[in-house]
Amino acid sequence: MFKRRRFKQQLTLQDRLSAWAKHLEEQAAKLPPGAEREALVRKARQADVANHLDDWAKSPGLQPPR
Repeated sequence: MFKRRRFKQQLTLQDRLSAWAKHLEEQAAKLPPGAEREALVRKARQADVANHLDDWAKSPGLQPPR
């Protein structure tokens, strides 16, 4: 039976998402306009949205959806 390798993350999820989004934006800035650049910009936007959703989920005033 396999044993899972577990480790604690050094950075928080928010920090990792922010760093990844910044890295993707930097990569996209180096590329000429095109499909590959748009894909990187889209991934960076998704990471930013995930970061905001994490903030929202952790907020003390979280209200259930109606």
